[in-house]
Amino acid sequence: MKTIYDIQQFLKKFGTFIYIGDRVADLELMGAELKELYNSQLIETKDYQSAILLLRQEIRMEKEKNANEKR
Repeated sequence: MKTIYDIQQFLKKFGTFIYIGDRVADLELMGAELKELYNSQLIETKDYQSAILLLRQEIRMEKEKNANEKR
């Protein structure tokens, strides 16, 4: 997985559609869903690791962007 869109499409395979309207909350919820799938042994370790890494990077970038906008 290389993009957030890839993660969304991956989650759709499991019937999970996420849209709250808050980008950071959406990303955090995707992470929680992925963790549940991983703990249930429904996804492979490499898929889980790559998706979580990507989500963490995106969350960090969004939080930095939001902090800069508030200045």
